[in-house]
Amino acid sequence: MEMQDVWKIYRMGDFDVPALAGIDLVIKKSEFVAITGPSGCGKSTMLNMIGCLDMPTRGKVLLEGRNISEFKSDELARIRGKKIGFIFQTFNLYPTLTAIANIQLPMRIHEFPEVEIENTSRKLLEMVGLSERGNHFPAQLSGGQQQRVAVARALSTGPSILLADEPTGNLDTKSGGEVMDVFKRLNTEGLTIVMITHDPKIAGYAGRVVKMLDGKIVGET
Repeated sequence: MEMQDVWKIYRMGDFDVPALAGIDLVIKKSEFVAITGPSGCGKSTMLNMIGCLDMPTRGKVLLEGRNISEFKSDELARIRGKKIGFIFQTFNLYPTLTAIANIQLPMRIHEFPEVEIENTSRKLLEMVGLSERGNHFPAQLSGGQQQRVAVARALSTGPSILLADEPTGNLDTKSGGEVMDVFKRLNTEGLTIVMITHDPKIAGYAGRVVKMLDGKIVGET
């Protein structure tokens, strides 16, 4: 993934307000990148660009060398469904589905073979340490367990990049650490991860930290 002089400008009455102001960023395969900065600095807008959820006002966002602005809507939908996994602060699990049914849902939407759905969901439950919780509903799980189910669901279609927006924001320290241990293991196995966080300790799990302010990248560590 590469961003070349990316701007995102919103029209507010008579004024143009830049959410992103000339972003240049390269995310290499198998990197673990954390994006940090104060509220309103453009972190979520940048993650939406990386996730093909939004288009730049000007500049280029390249996915595997192709400009995402050139993709048709059905191509973008396929990319978001299969190549990119999304994890949110609020888990976004379906309350009427069990843990394993939540994990299986993206595969069913994309019409994976039933045997693959069953096998993959069981393996993912085991990977996030919830083999015994597959038939539990979200309300029967702790916050940390729900987020681990969300991680497994995001991985179900075999994405090449995982995007996480404040994945530990609603978790206590212990649960957040458990989720980040899963992230670290996934990255060690070769998965590319881009994560937004305001917590320096959580950012410390990443291999690279990109710091933003006022729609610009102001530093990296």
